[in-house]
Amino acid sequence: MAAAAQKRIARAVLEEAGQTLAGQAGVRLADRPAPLWQLLVVVNLVSARISADIAVAAARELFAAGGTTPAGMAGLSWQERVDALGRGRYVRYDESTATRLGECADLAGERYGGDLRRMGAAAEGRATRLAAALQGFPGIGPTGAAVFCREAQAVWPWLRPYADRRARGGAARLGLPSSAKELAALVGGEEMAALTAGLVRASRDADVARRVRAAA
Repeated sequence: MAAAAQKRIARAVLEEAGQTLAGQAGVRLADRPAPLWQLLVVVNLVSARISADIAVAAARELFAAGGTTPAGMAGLSWQERVDALGRGRYVRYDESTATRLGECADLAGERYGGDLRRMGAAAEGRATRLAAALQGFPGIGPTGAAVFCREAQAVWPWLRPYADRRARGGAARLGLPSSAKELAALVGGEEMAALTAGLVRASRDADVARRVRAAA
């Protein structure tokens, strides 16, 4: 496929499906402690076998209840976390998740002083190290770590360009190159978080892929 056509498709991905999970949850992602913690909460919630829309709704409820920082989450009672998850319809895993989020808040406080920028600094510019550190949080496995890296590259330039297996699968489905470097050349590094979010949607949803092709 010609480079011009690939650029049109990449732009269509951004326009049709390029909202990040953090953005859906109302998180204004920035290289600051509170938004990075909020991203971790979103990632934790989407790591369960539950729809992304429900996970995002649950995250919004937890943040509205005061869980916008590790200290804030730890300050919520277990029942308050359960209730917030229930309001977001995150009911199948509400009790175990309420426990897990409390454990994550404690770990973030103890290991990083409540500031996940320290986790990023400790990775020393290596995504693999960051992924390993993320998997130290209860409930976050390789897939969740990949989601965090996909989204955090918006505010951590050293992570760019990052494209995990799911995003690369979406790229292949749309006829785009599969390497992170080639994908970044189509849109620019700063838009890689949004591009990979859209590619993941295209990998999972044939209707999204069709809309992207039509818009391109």
